[in-house]
Amino acid sequence: MTATTKLSGRPTTKLPAPPRQSLGARLVEKLSGGAVRVFLIVVGLFWLVPTIGLLLSSLRSPRDMNESGWWTVFTEPAQLTVDSYERLLENGDITDSLVNTVLITVPATVLVVVIGALAGYAFAWMEFPGRDWWFLTVVGLLVVPVQVALIPIAELFGNIGLFGSILGVILFHVGFGLPFAVFLLRNFFAEIPRELLEAARLDGAGELRLFARVVMPLGGPAIASLGIFQFLWVWNDMLVALVFTDAGSQPITVALQTQVRQFGNNIDVLAPGAFISMVVPLAVFFAFQRQFVSGVMAGAVK
Repeated sequence: MTATTKLSGRPTTKLPAPPRQSLGARLVEKLSGGAVRVFLIVVGLFWLVPTIGLLLSSLRSPRDMNESGWWTVFTEPAQLTVDSYERLLENGDITDSLVNTVLITVPATVLVVVIGALAGYAFAWMEFPGRDWWFLTVVGLLVVPVQVALIPIAELFGNIGLFGSILGVILFHVGFGLPFAVFLLRNFFAEIPRELLEAARLDGAGELRLFARVVMPLGGPAIASLGIFQFLWVWNDMLVALVFTDAGSQPITVALQTQVRQFGNNIDVLAPGAFISMVVPLAVFFAFQRQFVSGVMAGAVK
């Protein structure tokens, strides 16, 4: 409210006092200065040093790597060569493992996202007997560690003929990725305004059409975040792959570990292989970082 008074015969208007900023807002304002930005850039560059070092090492010959560190490339750029990548492409174990990694990671990510989204929508907006108890069961599965299930599932897969196959690894990752996916997406979908869904139902939309046309577009950031998490988890996995794969189905993480054990001095193959194994998840993350940040911020606001 404003109050009008007369001072020297002239009316004046007293403006309300500006709202007081919260402590968090004041901290954000102080931490958004140039010095903090410079500090964060330095931290980011420091975080990239191992990746840059691995890249430069993969572009050097084994002789140069044995004689000096990778940082000497800046003073002797003639060391750079792509011979290591040519030898990598000639190594059948590494190339086959890269294909196996894609064959494992892509289906495991897509299945978790699709099934998790459908189940999350069902738990959020559909009525069926025992819905809350089923959801509590899903939440309880979040605390089950992977190590506990390795031996029982390995025996099960051995009995049904899936042990040592790519399909078995995919099913394992899907089974352990679904509880988190359902929990995350259910909580996100539950925040969608009910009026929006009811309006779509009044227009004649069924559950599948409502899910595809309304829920999925609104849940895009959360779904993208889940996809990134699942992709990174499966691509970088080594424990599950060590247990459930054989020589013909092993991913790149196991193949590199095998190369180290068998040929400890073949750094000319290990360095480019390790860099490719590292750069693919980084490329996926940076390609979808906008959706990832949107999903995180949406979850924080809600």
